[in-house]
Order: sequence, then structure tokens, then C-alpha cells
Amino acid sequence: MSRPLLFLDVDGPLNPYAAKPERRPEGFTTIRAAVRPGRPLRVWLNPDHGPALLALGYELCWATSWMAAANRWIAPVVGLPELPYVDFGRGLFAERPDGVHWKTEAIVGYAAGRAFAWVDDEQSPPDTLYVRAHHPGPALLHHVNPRVGLREADFTTLALFRTSLPDAG
Repeated sequence: MSRPLLFLDVDGPLNPYAAKPERRPEGFTTIRAAVRPGRPLRVWLNPDHGPALLALGYELCWATSWMAAANRWIAPVVGLPELPYVDFGRGLFAERPDGVHWKTEAIVGYAAGRAFAWVDDEQSPPDTLYVRAHHPGPALLHHVNPRVGLREADFTTLALFRTSLPDAG
């Protein structure tokens, strides 16, 4: 049986972009990422996050608007290998009339019935309802505060969900 997936958003969980701009969170480092034309983005990343995520026993996958760029800018700083990513294609940033986040349908499609956890700062009740209605396997949609990013309690929640799955033995 394959390991469950862990879908990773960058901005919010790994980059606490909503923290006070003059106060980089403790343990984080600053990079300037020239992802798009114009001014580079200021990104705060914690090098401890990669090893902690790898230790959880999931198959990691980017679920971020950074898509492939996360492997260039984010993975090396946080200590992750190159990861697959959900390609959102034309659905990137597309608003839906039902209030479901633009990532949700693509994530469910990518999971293809496999158990998954998804860490993000933009999930809402319509996303939970969509996943329940369209995904036959276990799923955890875990909201991360974009002011602080992933914390010990978040890792504990992810570990508990992982150990609750039938193949966790």
C-alpha cells in the first residue's frame, strides 16, 4: 500500500507571509525570490521544516501557486528534495461560484483516492464539503496560521493523522 500524500502550500505554512513585516519569526531565514518579473518576493523559511516534514512518513507534494518554482526556491532552503507538484494549469487562481478554493478540485484529482493531508492557510468549509463528496479516501485539511507558519502543534496533528491510517503500522 502506498504512503499517504502530504500536499504542501508555501505561502502561509512554510512562509509566514502575514507575520509583522519588520519581525522575521525566530528560526526563519530570509530569501528574495525572483519568481515573476518585477520586484523579488521576500520569503521567510525555516530550515528545520524540511527534515520535520520528511520524518512524518508521507509522500510530499507541492500544492502551491509556486508549482515547479518551489523546487528551485523553497526546497533547498528548507531541506527538501525535489518534489512533484500539482499542476493547476488554467485553474490557477480561478474563482468558483460554489466558494471551493481553486486548488481543491485539482488536489482531489491528483490524490486519486489515496489518503492525504493538505496544509494551507486558505481552506474553508466548502473545501471540506467538496473533499468529503468527491474523495473516497481519508483526508485531513489542516489550516495553518499564515502569521506563524507550521508549528509543533501542526506537526503533531499531521503525525496523529498519519498514524490513524490503516497502513500506518
